[in-house]
Amino acid sequence: MSEPNAAPSAEGWLGCLGTWCARHFVTVLVVWLAALGGLQGLDKTFGGAFSDNFSLPGTQSVQGLDVLKAHDPQTGGTSSPVVLHDATQPLAGVSGPVSSTVVALRKLPHVLAAANPLLAPAAGTQVAGPVSGDGRTAYITVRFDTSPQLLGQEYLQGVDRAVAPLRAAAVEVEYGGPLGELAQPQPDDRFSEFIGFAAAVVVLLAGFGSVLAALVPLVAALVGVLAGLAWLGLLAAAFTFSTVSPTLATMIGLGVGIDYALFLLTRHRQNVMGGMDVAVSAGRAVATSGRAVLVSGCTVVVALAGLWACGISFVGKLGTAAALTAITAVLAALTLVPALLGLAGRRIDRYRVCTPVAETSPRTGLAGGKERMGWHRYAGRVARHPWWFLAGGIAAVGLLAVPLFSMRLGHIGDGANPTSFTDRRAFDLMSAAFGPGSNGPLTVVVDGTPVPPGDWPTLVRQTDGALNDLPGAAGVSPLQTTPDGDVLTATVIPAGSPQDPSTTDLVNRLRNTVLPRAVAGTTAHPYVTGFTAVQVDFARLLADRLPLIITVVVALAFLIILTVFHGLLVALKAAALNVISIGASYGVVVAVFQWGWGGPALGVHGTVPIESFVPMMMFAIVFGLSMDYEIFLLSRVHEAWLRTGDSHGSVAHALEITARVITCAALIMTSVFAAFLISPSVIVKMLGLGLAVSVLIDATIVRLVLVPATMTLLGKSNWWAPHWLDKILPRIDTEGPTRPTGTGPGPDQRSRPER
Repeated sequence: MSEPNAAPSAEGWLGCLGTWCARHFVTVLVVWLAALGGLQGLDKTFGGAFSDNFSLPGTQSVQGLDVLKAHDPQTGGTSSPVVLHDATQPLAGVSGPVSSTVVALRKLPHVLAAANPLLAPAAGTQVAGPVSGDGRTAYITVRFDTSPQLLGQEYLQGVDRAVAPLRAAAVEVEYGGPLGELAQPQPDDRFSEFIGFAAAVVVLLAGFGSVLAALVPLVAALVGVLAGLAWLGLLAAAFTFSTVSPTLATMIGLGVGIDYALFLLTRHRQNVMGGMDVAVSAGRAVATSGRAVLVSGCTVVVALAGLWACGISFVGKLGTAAALTAITAVLAALTLVPALLGLAGRRIDRYRVCTPVAETSPRTGLAGGKERMGWHRYAGRVARHPWWFLAGGIAAVGLLAVPLFSMRLGHIGDGANPTSFTDRRAFDLMSAAFGPGSNGPLTVVVDGTPVPPGDWPTLVRQTDGALNDLPGAAGVSPLQTTPDGDVLTATVIPAGSPQDPSTTDLVNRLRNTVLPRAVAGTTAHPYVTGFTAVQVDFARLLADRLPLIITVVVALAFLIILTVFHGLLVALKAAALNVISIGASYGVVVAVFQWGWGGPALGVHGTVPIESFVPMMMFAIVFGLSMDYEIFLLSRVHEAWLRTGDSHGSVAHALEITARVITCAALIMTSVFAAFLISPSVIVKMLGLGLAVSVLIDATIVRLVLVPATMTLLGKSNWWAPHWLDKILPRIDTEGPTRPTGTGPGPDQRSRPER
């Protein structure tokens, strides 16, 4: 081991990598630029598109759709309404353009059927027909053999050409359902990214005071994100990724990329101020903080990979998209950052704009100098009154988590979109003319294939009676039989909108009570299908599997912390506090979007349910990201503990030298996430707010209050582990292979408290 005041050498493969990159910065920069250019070129040439298409095999909604496809292909597939509205006259006056539009729609590829609303019988039905009472609004139901979202913009141009005669006749034409989602403006979050980047520049300039020091994390993060997005585009050519995937990947890539580079830059500047050679300093930063970055990155990726445990590929692929940019962020931090540091040399603090607030030289010792006295005093207060800080932190987090207990999962429908979106305008026209439930019709399917002919009249009579006067329904169409005579179908219009809780109740009532009673005494199989029913199934599946995801992610993160620090209680504490902080962020999201507290200020129209996959995504992402600060802080605590053997002093020392860095990193990540609140997508707004609040809570209440308070109370027990467990756990060193000697327990005793 080196002497306490000697400049530590950059040993180990990470240290050698960092030193080599710093000394051969031209080679590293050229390789990165060539790789980035090549990936971008491949993405533009071979990259795929993104769409919100997913399958739920085995669910009742999918089974019912399969029955329809088998017995009446024209009524199967995916349906979307093309809504027509003429403010000046009834649509009967433009029956010619309507008929020609329907004919043109039927000729389009992938179209199974298109129904002319002006030819549909209006009498004798219980459902408001496809023409409104005043005759000014109608809708053409178009059925596709696949989801329109998978067909691309060129297909949409064909639909536009088909409806051109109606638009030429001054009829307003709007697309609803999946076709409307295809017609939405392509996601463009460049303005959000610019705002997040600008906020990061301000924070970095304030934190380091130097233009060059601020540019290093920004350049590294940007290059990592662009590389990750290019990989994602190439994967999208072979697999279906959600439209929110690139935005999510950008949010995660920018956040962790800046954070990882910031941790390395902070340690490097500390070393350089201590007189260390630039290349050696960069290598030492990678060998120390770089190890924490590597462990943190692995934790993020493991947490995101845990989403595959839900068994729904749609959600698992969202985790994969975010993990791609997390991986490229780690690669950029370990190679590109030291190269940029080597390029900057000792000019890293040149072009100053203010006095920096980063860490000082390691030679300042535990006291930390004047610039750390504020955090030093705060750390002392936490050490003297840990119970008060613990109680206050838990009370604050508990208060924020209260709305969590009323969380309602669902699908954010077209009614929450901006009025500039065609699907929102279609939603409003349908709601005004036919009621809000017309935007989410339910299809009842009764498969009578195994029913003997003698029981068929009984089945029809019972089903018809069960659907009469159905609570929660605005109307029910007469029963119809498929052309082969084996399946009964009916359309149920809910009284509420697709997102209303009453619609979910209606779906459950049909499945659990009404339809079982209708087929009682027969061998028929009833189903409820349609887009709304699929969304109900999706939300139920995710709600059922969320506890599994939480268990898997927490267990994996616990094992990582335990393996790294060999402390049973410190690993338990990390897992528990992260769960608590995520619960608080859930509460804020519920209060804003579901309760409507501040939703209008964010551009959200009315109250909306929590998108069914958002809590699962938030948990995996936030749990992984929170480990950044956890490992960064614990590494410094562990390092001081090994050096001094003073458990209380180690916590205080780590807090005072990392608090500013953690605060700076959290402000950057919060700014990046919060910038996406201006996105037109409500789901992106929800993710942006949830992630921003999570990071803010984690970096303040949890990391600066609850963690030091609990570690102070646990004292030496933080690093305790049973002897047998300590022996079988591998050694993963986050502080690097070398450290100053002192009075601490030493590497061979680091998992056990001093005696």
